[in-house]
Amino acid sequence: MERLQKFIAECGYCSRRKAEELIKNGKVMVNGEIVKELGSKVSGGEDIVINGVLLKKEEKEYYLLNKPRGYLSTSSDDKGRKTVVQLINTKARIYPVGRLDYDTTGVLLLTNDGEFANKIMHPSNSIDKVYVAKVEGIFGGEAVHRMEAGVTIDGVKYVPKKVKLKKFDLVTNSSIVQIIIGEGHNHQVKNMFEAVGYPVSKLKREREGFFELNGLKSGEYRKLSKKEVQRVFSTK
Repeated sequence: MERLQKFIAECGYCSRRKAEELIKNGKVMVNGEIVKELGSKVSGGEDIVINGVLLKKEEKEYYLLNKPRGYLSTSSDDKGRKTVVQLINTKARIYPVGRLDYDTTGVLLLTNDGEFANKIMHPSNSIDKVYVAKVEGIFGGEAVHRMEAGVTIDGVKYVPKKVKLKKFDLVTNSSIVQIIIGEGHNHQVKNMFEAVGYPVSKLKREREGFFELNGLKSGEYRKLSKKEVQRVFSTK
């Protein structure tokens, strides 16, 4: 027997956190009865229905995508906009692990394994996310120190793990800056640069944990190896 939210995540329907929300909101039925208790356990032989759809177990799939601009980091969109899932040739119900903004590019993981997604996203793991931003203005030493000291946004202080000026261009009045963070909040990197007076014009995630693009062109993807997946699960 295992917890219902964990079983839903293992089936690839969504992350464990999302499964907990579905349960609390009364969207999950087990053998014809709505279950709202997060402590409820199942054996796997039950009929589990989520939002009116019978849950079926899928083979686990894991992908690394070089996300291009102009795609939403979601599995579907009610406005018909392009999503990252459409770039992956699979019939599995995969979804992105975390999000990249519509106009942000780079490393994005996708899977139908909720436990894997939770391992990557959970704040306690503080997995490094390396971004390279093109910002307006000359991002000098003072700006680096201000950013490294921490930036407060909506009452929350964000302290990057590292900030490094890679180069600047006096002609275009712009700079290329690398920033490493451990969190992954919505618009976090853009908001941090904005807060110190350097709006972002381009943003790319070059690495997440040990996952890098390694030659993947924009819009290209590859399957993760068993070794890579095992390495994620072995992370404390």
